[in-house]
Amino acid sequence: MTSKPDRVVLIGVAGDSGCGKSTFLRRITDLFGQELVTVICLDDYHSLDRKQRKETGITALNPKANNFDLMYEQIKALKGGQSIHKPIYNHETGMIDPPEVIHPNHIVVIEGLHPLFDERVRSLLDFSVYLDISDEVKVAWKIQRDMSERGHTYEDVIAAINARRPDFDAYIDPQKEFADVVIQVLPTRLIKDDKERKVLRVQMIQRDGVEGFTPAYLFDEGSTIDWIPCGRKLTCSYPGIRMFYGPDAYYGNSVSILEVDGQFDKLEEVIYIENHLSNTSANYNGELTHLLLQHREYPGSNNGTGLFQVLTGLKMRATYERLTAKEAKMAVQV
Repeated sequence: MTSKPDRVVLIGVAGDSGCGKSTFLRRITDLFGQELVTVICLDDYHSLDRKQRKETGITALNPKANNFDLMYEQIKALKGGQSIHKPIYNHETGMIDPPEVIHPNHIVVIEGLHPLFDERVRSLLDFSVYLDISDEVKVAWKIQRDMSERGHTYEDVIAAINARRPDFDAYIDPQKEFADVVIQVLPTRLIKDDKERKVLRVQMIQRDGVEGFTPAYLFDEGSTIDWIPCGRKLTCSYPGIRMFYGPDAYYGNSVSILEVDGQFDKLEEVIYIENHLSNTSANYNGELTHLLLQHREYPGSNNGTGLFQVLTGLKMRATYERLTAKEAKMAVQV
């Protein structure tokens, strides 16, 4: 455990299971350093164990299966610099285990299905991200994983997805409205009738007007840019790469959207794209590419998923540095 922080910076990472949260969390931890970050999985605030959920027919996605009062009280205490006795949901047994002590840390990340659901919890967050996988991609990924690794039939997989859908649509998906950044993974537009979902179109939807958050942009802030960067400076095999940037509205909020459709053949060459991006919050030219190259084995590194996860991490770091510098300045004045 590091020294007690003067200011706890609270980050929320929301999304359905299997949407890439664990890879994103690894990227955040790499960026800040393991000792500065404490990650809390909000599954620990399940109020119903697996057996009870089965008996009542209430899924883990349903707010009724979660204790938001305790979640709010404990996260507020952590942000206020107090230690907590956090419950533990045991994924192996499906039972709720005795609590563990969690001490405040410089950065506390709350991740799971509901970080942006409860207005009280939401109001505590300093930065929030929603990882959004479109239905078409989610189905393709789940089919590949569950059929090859878990021996499920196609019908089983589709039935499992459909069983979750009503609660997902009602309680998880609407949280996108409140996120500072939404990373959205969509089917490519570069391949007609693509069924494999290996090539992806990824958007980084950045909310405008958030205090201290300056959206990254391509070429010219506020313009609408459609760019095909392939050629001598970027190796592109079929179907190539297409980028987009422009202003838009999302859930009634003004946003700036960055998009990458296609995949990078050589990660080293992402520096060419990075050189055309502004407001990345990188500390030096090429840092974005360097961070991607550090973990080229992480899923999504060769497409917009990895690029935008790293870019979002840099935005989190900028928020952390701004808030802790403000805190230090106030301490000096006192």
